[in-house]
Amino acid sequence: MNVTVSRNGPYIVTGSVPLRTMEICNDAEGNCRTWKTVHEFPLQEQYALCRCGHSKNKPFCDGTHAKIHFDGTETAGNEAYLRHPDSIEGEELRLEDVGNLCVHARFCMRAGGIWNLTRNSGIPEARDTAIEEACNCPSGRLVVRDRKSGRAIEPELEKSIVLIEYPARHEHGPLWVRGGIPVVSADGESYEVRNRVTLCRCGKSGNKPFCDGSHIRP
Repeated sequence: MNVTVSRNGPYIVTGSVPLRTMEICNDAEGNCRTWKTVHEFPLQEQYALCRCGHSKNKPFCDGTHAKIHFDGTETAGNEAYLRHPDSIEGEELRLEDVGNLCVHARFCMRAGGIWNLTRNSGIPEARDTAIEEACNCPSGRLVVRDRKSGRAIEPELEKSIVLIEYPARHEHGPLWVRGGIPVVSADGESYEVRNRVTLCRCGKSGNKPFCDGSHIRP
């Protein structure tokens, strides 16, 4: 399984990668809390996903990128993901935060926010909530580690691609590539393989091929 970024064109997905749509769901207080699967696409050995944001056959490519002369130049670079994170220390947890990968899924804001929860991770409830919020972060911007072992606490994710939707705010989010599927640049270089990354599907990101939250801006 892998995802190849074509030059100024779509993402070419190979290896029979499951594709589905999932929605961010709010709790009774209006906080982002859970995920819900709303659609499963038929399994295909290979398919092309729109990257320019203008296909009439979303999420699949229909060739519009060529008609609009889409500039899909990759600008993310291939620096190891956690080389320069912001770091917050708590009694039980350490939080590593790479802000430019934020896709505004907003799971991190509940119960005072993951940053305060990490600082207070000596309290079992705060620790558990911080872990839950980090594991719900689709881009992997937020990673919590056990302070004693240094081990990253990661969710178990099936190898799959998810179209993120947030109906409460009428937002159409990025492509959530899950379970360590390699993403390969148009030049044939593999980006760092991670358990969870998010790829731009609106065409506006300044950190292509990754999402930088531009889909929520006018």
